[in-house]
Amino acid sequence: MKVVHEIWEGIPLLNVAAEDRFAEALPTVVFFHGHMSAKEHNLHYAYQLANEGMRVILPDAHLHGDRDEGLDEIQMSLRFWEIVLTSIEELAIIHTAIYEKNLAVGEIGIGGTSMGGITTLGALTVYPWIKAASVMMGAANYVQLAKAQMAQFESKGFKLPITDDERKQMLDTLARFDGTKNRAVFQQRPLFFWHGEQDTTVPFEPTFNFYNALKEDYAEVPERIRFMREKESGHAVSRPGMLAAMAWLAEHVAE
Repeated sequence: MKVVHEIWEGIPLLNVAAEDRFAEALPTVVFFHGHMSAKEHNLHYAYQLANEGMRVILPDAHLHGDRDEGLDEIQMSLRFWEIVLTSIEELAIIHTAIYEKNLAVGEIGIGGTSMGGITTLGALTVYPWIKAASVMMGAANYVQLAKAQMAQFESKGFKLPITDDERKQMLDTLARFDGTKNRAVFQQRPLFFWHGEQDTTVPFEPTFNFYNALKEDYAEVPERIRFMREKESGHAVSRPGMLAAMAWLAEHVAE
């Protein structure tokens, strides 16, 4: 496996593929890391796909990894949605660069863990060119999740640094990327979910409920959607979950 650190349009990322095929155009996946993590922390996902003859692009999210600005966890949490929306916007830049550099065969897949899974579901609502996706510990209910996060901050005595108008504007913006309000845009594209039932960071139930609603839209092609749940798992992807999520991308992006 060959791992090359590159910067595309100001976005630091890792370009990963099998060493003997690195110069070829390959089936390609963009993989998003979680909150307070960084691109290199997901190399084990890239390793699985590289072994299947694929290329993986691992970008650093805004304010993360090589883009760290020294913010503490509270400051980072307050900017969570800014980070997510920036990643969605930057995916279009990465997508363009992939083809300008002749790196990919066919359309790309995407995936991610936690914040990266949330980013993945938001990206699916705006980019019809995404071929397939794997979502681990993600959530599509942007508006509900943002309201819960704000309520949690306020319950701890934090005064959020936004006006009521800014709050409304933020929620209106998030609604545009909220998969629960935009189910039709998923267009029966291959979609895999993994979620632990004991997850207290990104709750299990809303994502499982979204999957059950979305299943109706996949009634003609039920094999294109799958939800893998683990009863004892919390906010950490198990090895079986990781392997299943990568096998899904290998199957559906390379087909």
